[in-house]
Amino acid sequence: MIAFCFRYRYNKAQTDREVISLEDAFAMRIIAHIHTDFSEKFGIPRQSGLVPELTGVIRFAPEYRSADAVRGLEGFSHLWLIWQFSKAVREDWSPTVRPPRLGGNKRIGVFATRSPFRPNSIGLSCVRLERVEFHPEFGPQIVVSGADLLDGTPIFDIKPYLPYTDSHPEAVGGFTQTSGDFLLQVDFPAELLARVSEGKRSALLGVLSHDPRPSYQSDPDRLYGMGFAGYNIQFRVTENRLTVTDVFPVEGL
Repeated sequence: MIAFCFRYRYNKAQTDREVISLEDAFAMRIIAHIHTDFSEKFGIPRQSGLVPELTGVIRFAPEYRSADAVRGLEGFSHLWLIWQFSKAVREDWSPTVRPPRLGGNKRIGVFATRSPFRPNSIGLSCVRLERVEFHPEFGPQIVVSGADLLDGTPIFDIKPYLPYTDSHPEAVGGFTQTSGDFLLQVDFPAELLARVSEGKRSALLGVLSHDPRPSYQSDPDRLYGMGFAGYNIQFRVTENRLTVTDVFPVEGL
């Protein structure tokens, strides 16, 4: 949750207070950036936690590289990240959007979705805290897993997840409960999988099993390419089976 505060200007010659607009009184500060294996939006899991093998490193901006700022954080297992959809910033907005899980052809109110195309391009993710470590150049940094963020995403705030109040097992998932099971069987030839760094293979298989394609794309002859951890992963999907056809390094990474 982001809290907004009013600021007042008081004039002794007057008894009333003038409320300055929130836009003038409140500024979001980028405190950190997260570094992940996703160089592009395509392929990023649709929600945090879907692929727990995915890891990310949160590095603070220079003015926030204080060990005191993360003191006590290691006592929590999960964190809330408040961040910016930095590749989806728009000047205008629409009151309705087309969720991919509904096939991209049914409109739902934007506030009933987690679409990146919002009046304010702010995202919210729950991730697992793996460890807090000290880097000789970047100071304290946070290693997390299950992140659904693009590499370099700006982080506005980090808050601990509180199980006694944040967990609601009885919660209802709205239209997402009727979206069905989108898990795919993944055929990844051993000779191609061997080209991927061993420590990245499990996460990559998890990402592919969750079907990176938009739900409205179902052409079995279409060849898809997904950037992941410095590799281009090419694949096709037929019914509920994803077959990897090629893996090669991305130049410049």
